[in-house]
Amino acid sequence: MANIPATSTTLLRNIAQDSQHSRWTEFVTRYRPMMEAYLRGRFPSLEADDIIQETLAALCQALPDYRYDPAEKGFFHNYLTGILRNKAVGALRKRTGESEKMAEYANHAALRTPGVPQPEDEDDRSWRDAVFEIALRRFLADETVADRTKRIFERTAIGGESPESVAAAFKMTRHAVDQAKSRAMARLREIVRKLEAAGDA
Repeated sequence: MANIPATSTTLLRNIAQDSQHSRWTEFVTRYRPMMEAYLRGRFPSLEADDIIQETLAALCQALPDYRYDPAEKGFFHNYLTGILRNKAVGALRKRTGESEKMAEYANHAALRTPGVPQPEDEDDRSWRDAVFEIALRRFLADETVADRTKRIFERTAIGGESPESVAAAFKMTRHAVDQAKSRAMARLREIVRKLEAAGDA
């Protein structure tokens, strides 16, 4: 694969703040060789230009909520190639449903089989971690979700506090806490699905 560009946090911030920012040209110039090399190596039968354009469109939607934190979330190039791969796999699925056509992808990354754990590579982990982080930010900023529901979710699902302890703190029953957590999880899953659809469509 082509040399991996050094990540510029200023560049990412500029293009995240403005989808029409002039530095998008710089971004594309910097990362396109890497994306083209990735597609040539793993998906040679696909039209690289189309996949890259779809990837950039998805990235444009996700960047305002993306936070670059290599220590916790992995490197940006892994996040970017995670989107790129999802777009490429989606293109293969659209083009044909024949299993032999999917072998092109299977040669490089195991297709997930229900019930069979598969190791995730660094691209997968970075992509999924970033998707969850973005989804969580959007969930916590969602004004249609009650503040109490958000706090219950933070304390039980994220903080690991017991439902009984949270119920006592909010003067609620354990059942009410479980219901609030369930509603929060359902909303969060919905946001994740939408974000993944943006990367898979």
